[in-house]
Amino acid sequence: MSEQLEYYTIQKTAFAEYKEKGSKFLAYAYPIKITDDFKKNLQLLKKEHPKAVHHCFAYRLGLDGNNFRVNDDGEPSGTAGKPILGQIDSKELTDVLVVVVRYFGGTLLGVPGLISAYKNATALALQLTPVVKKQVHVNYRLQFDYTKMNDVMIIVRQFGCEIMKQESQLFSVLEIGVPKARVNEVLFKIKELHSVEMTIMVS
Repeated sequence: MSEQLEYYTIQKTAFAEYKEKGSKFLAYAYPIKITDDFKKNLQLLKKEHPKAVHHCFAYRLGLDGNNFRVNDDGEPSGTAGKPILGQIDSKELTDVLVVVVRYFGGTLLGVPGLISAYKNATALALQLTPVVKKQVHVNYRLQFDYTKMNDVMIIVRQFGCEIMKQESQLFSVLEIGVPKARVNEVLFKIKELHSVEMTIMVS
């Protein structure tokens, strides 16, 4: 299997509403990076919709396929979280959370009806946010004398690295995400500068 150098995610938050036999399904899609992002967004929605009967969700994080979670929040098992995740996966997305808030309309939908409703609500929300292709990054920490800042920044920009953290005192510390496909080139260029310490960050 070839090494993955890029992945797809959503660019921004999206919202869609789907109605079925009086029940309202409000789908919220979020780009997320860590599980804390998921917890914050879910808490905010529970505060925003305290009278809703269900707050069902699914998310997928990372590239190894193992970091995901589904929750039916009281709906019959497999009728909400799985269909939501199914839509995320059908678009081959990661770093995505979808929460579907349900207001009960008085008519039971049955298992097939629920699966269909959660699937459709999720699909609508994901259609409303642009899908973006991102580079897989390897995170590095750079330490150097502040006089080298300009030279370092030229390399950072040239190879499309993402700056995650920057500190400047007597010497500068820079945490960057280097596109996986360009790691060797960046390491070579940084070495050429001398006196710049570059260490890989273990997540």
